[in-house]
Amino acid sequence: MCGIVALVGSQQAASQLLDGLGQLEYRGYDSAGIATVDAPGQLSCLKAKGKLVNLKARVDAEGAPGRCGIGHTRWATHGKPEERNAHPHLSQDGSVAVVQNGIIENHRNLREALESRGVVFQSETDTEVIPHLVAEELQRCLAAGEPATAALLLQAVQAVLFLLEGAYALAVIWDQLPGALVVARKAAPLLIGLGEGEFLCASDTPALAGFTRTILPMEDGEVALLSPLGVELYDASGERQHRLPTQLSATEQVADKRHFRHFMLKEIHEQPETAALWVARHLPAGLPADRPVALPFDDSFYAGIERIEILACGTSRHAALVGAHLLEQFAGIPTAVHYASEFRYAPPPLAPNTLTIGVTQSGETADTLAALAMEADRRQSHPDPSFAPRQLGVTNRPESSLSRQVPHILDIGAGIEVGVAATKTFLGQLLAFYGLTLAFAAQRGQRSLEEIQYLAGALRDVPQQLQDLVHLHDQRLEGLAHRFADTQDVIFLGRGINYPIALEGALKLKEISYIHAEGYPAGEMKHGPIALLDANVPVVSIAVPGTVFEKVLSNAQEAKARDAQLIGVAPQGPDTDLFDELLPVPEVSEWVSPLLTVVPMQLLSYHIAAHRGLDVDQPRNLAKSVTVE
Repeated sequence: MCGIVALVGSQQAASQLLDGLGQLEYRGYDSAGIATVDAPGQLSCLKAKGKLVNLKARVDAEGAPGRCGIGHTRWATHGKPEERNAHPHLSQDGSVAVVQNGIIENHRNLREALESRGVVFQSETDTEVIPHLVAEELQRCLAAGEPATAALLLQAVQAVLFLLEGAYALAVIWDQLPGALVVARKAAPLLIGLGEGEFLCASDTPALAGFTRTILPMEDGEVALLSPLGVELYDASGERQHRLPTQLSATEQVADKRHFRHFMLKEIHEQPETAALWVARHLPAGLPADRPVALPFDDSFYAGIERIEILACGTSRHAALVGAHLLEQFAGIPTAVHYASEFRYAPPPLAPNTLTIGVTQSGETADTLAALAMEADRRQSHPDPSFAPRQLGVTNRPESSLSRQVPHILDIGAGIEVGVAATKTFLGQLLAFYGLTLAFAAQRGQRSLEEIQYLAGALRDVPQQLQDLVHLHDQRLEGLAHRFADTQDVIFLGRGINYPIALEGALKLKEISYIHAEGYPAGEMKHGPIALLDANVPVVSIAVPGTVFEKVLSNAQEAKARDAQLIGVAPQGPDTDLFDELLPVPEVSEWVSPLLTVVPMQLLSYHIAAHRGLDVDQPRNLAKSVTVE
């Protein structure tokens, strides 16, 4: 979850390290720190609790000289978010500094062994064992007469890595080397950016986009030595690796908030553009009738698939639930959605001819990657070829770990999203499932060409409808938010294809407003949750004309009869007069309605949080990329 950067080159490192951390702060903001080496024996380490601005103030006041350094922005796992638990962590003699993203699972045993040898720990973190172990190995080698070289640091880190269990991405500097550092990864993301005589390593592409467009993604188990002379890359067995770099995609750019108050609001406003780009890419004019959508897969991808399983977490899971409804009800494929975090421990029985889809906006979600790997392993061990793994990843980061793990990738192409609470990437995930639905429906012949073309036409109208919705509701909901800013509990109701949107509306409110909210299938209210309702509990009800319209209105009436304030997300009309507040959406096909009904809920959550004076883009205790279990 944390963000790490490491730099070696010809320029002073501190400012570039801070710039890189600024692009990664969405990964964690409990604390931040940097360490630099200016000359042999001169290692500086500065840390600060809280957000990056606090660290910048320390660097400005105290300085951090050196052309080689590492930095870290933290999301706390082991140890409270205090300065003593902030990275970088130092060895007992102060000679080695380490930053790490991940979890060292055997850190307690390693800590006890180090303490038995007289090491005194300064933090509660699992990471601190690493600098102590590296320093011990360096001292042993130096005592044996080996010179203090970059090769020695590499050797020492490689030796320590064999002792570590768990997932990690880490960077190490040594006070004897002002011009070299070592980085390593295992089941956590790490990419090397290649400059001219300088190299920047980081957890994610935003930190690299302003530095270079040429990158070398590290593979699992690899270790690299970085110096101004170049990059030496080694696999887990110590074999030198030679691999060509790649280029960042055109969508990667340094995040810019423009005139918006928060990144989240900007990203909500970017959703019409996200949809328009998707339509242009996947629904261009002139597609043949039997090929209603342009996806990067040939016929063999779809052939013989009888079942789909989707693995996802959080907002991605809500998109997957909409996708499952579409794939089952429109394309006719039995589809199940699983919490990726639970799938590994209670997987369903294997079924033949199954496509497994992993959905993760970052492409780095640890639970989803691990679940996909486990599913691939157990299918590969099955003797019947019909049980062989068939996997697809849906992500906003085609250069991520996901793309190196699964054979097929569907890039949602939403561009950089900085706000921790997903908005435009959620829309992109939904659109990906609409594309898959059109393709499978055409391949399987479950729908007439007229029905398929109708859905494709409705999707082509969505960008303009989104544009109108965002402009309609932005100011409107800013005013409404004032009425509900002090609310303690909110219920969100939906049915059918819009039930997952009720879940997503509740999640957004929880994430950024810290208001307790729950999403329910509207018909389930009377089976318990209705006991919560009174005049102080607003109910947000999604009511879209279609198969369950009348049922939803009836469920809304049940809530109103209990004095609940009733907010409707529905088309304007006489049927919706029962709502105390109406957030109108256009009357569209029920199939495409989730793409529109989610917008008022995003804006409602945003404006409530902004009115409460909360940090919308960096809500407490959360991180955008969840790279730990």
